[in-house]
Amino acid sequence: MEITDFLEPVNKKNIHQPDKQHPLALSEIITTYYDKSHFPDLDNVDIALIGIKEDRSALMNKGCRLAPDYVRKYLYQLFQGNFKAKIADIGDIIPGETVDDTYSAVKFTIASLIENNVVPVIIGGSQDLTYANYLAYESLGQIINIVTVDSSFDLGTDKQSINNSNYLSAIFTHQHNYLFNFTNIGYQTYFVDPDALELMDKLYFDVYRIGYVRQNIQEVEPIVRNGDMLSFDISSIRQSDAPATPNSSPNGFYGEEACQIIRYAGLSEKLSSIGFYELNPAFDKGEQSAHMVAQMIWYFIDGFYSRQNDFPGKVNKDSNKYVKYVVSFKDFQNEIVFYKSKMSDRWWMEIPCSSGTQNKYERQHLVPCSYKDYQSACSEEIPEKWWQVYQKFL
Repeated sequence: MEITDFLEPVNKKNIHQPDKQHPLALSEIITTYYDKSHFPDLDNVDIALIGIKEDRSALMNKGCRLAPDYVRKYLYQLFQGNFKAKIADIGDIIPGETVDDTYSAVKFTIASLIENNVVPVIIGGSQDLTYANYLAYESLGQIINIVTVDSSFDLGTDKQSINNSNYLSAIFTHQHNYLFNFTNIGYQTYFVDPDALELMDKLYFDVYRIGYVRQNIQEVEPIVRNGDMLSFDISSIRQSDAPATPNSSPNGFYGEEACQIIRYAGLSEKLSSIGFYELNPAFDKGEQSAHMVAQMIWYFIDGFYSRQNDFPGKVNKDSNKYVKYVVSFKDFQNEIVFYKSKMSDRWWMEIPCSSGTQNKYERQHLVPCSYKDYQSACSEEIPEKWWQVYQKFL
């Protein structure tokens, strides 16, 4: 099979692009799959845009399958920025006869791209497609961390079929699970079942209230840096900034904050796929939300081309590219080892695990952190991130 078996070209009429734009507009930079006989050559591509027009499992949000072309229209009008982009828009996943067929097509397509070092940027469609994104990593045998930006936890109560309000339960309970850690950014307490919060705590998962995130926006960088894939629900943005969903709320992230979070995702060389979901053009006032998502994708691209490639697992941690700090505790048998990159000033903590599992968890036992975590350790306080991962290795 080839990924072209699952893709259909972009319909140029749907995005209303003029025949000629500024040479530095993304419409002139992105290689777009407009013609079935001319699929983009992915050998020299860093990022692939994919539309997924699937919403059959979208509870109360039918119509979000139409979002990809609305986002494209605004994305293509933006300028390249201070980077030389190598981007292809490879069209839309052809919806299968069943939703499971669509999941299979998404899994195969995303896995193929990741395997060829191309980062998929997914424009949905409903957020249950995150499950298909996860299956792509499972097919590659890769243990991963998932990050969602969402005002609630999509655990749901319906166990019969996967939908956009329970897809996380399907991931958490999936047989032969390849999920190491889950992180939610920006939940709003009144949308969250207290039992769900207790479950997250028992599973040693990371969840952050929107109030904490907004007051500590720079601390989101190491949180996002720990993810292999990110799923963004447009309803996590306040209704006044992005109204294009029936689940939008008066409270949420401002557009600028959403763009900053997504730029952090772009900066992380560990993150290898990202998706934007639940945008419904029927609710979009003046196509404001489509424009918002287009700008978020621009910020991801900008972050991607600013990557430092300084993850300690890829190079010798004892090299002169890092400063190593070892913090000892009076009443604690373990020392905590920190690494600070001289290139980016970013920090990591090393979590001890047995020699037999260190190779398996190479990407998990070095945990992104911040200078605040180092300060906490110096004050005899074990960082919460350190404890959570350490418990998983026991």
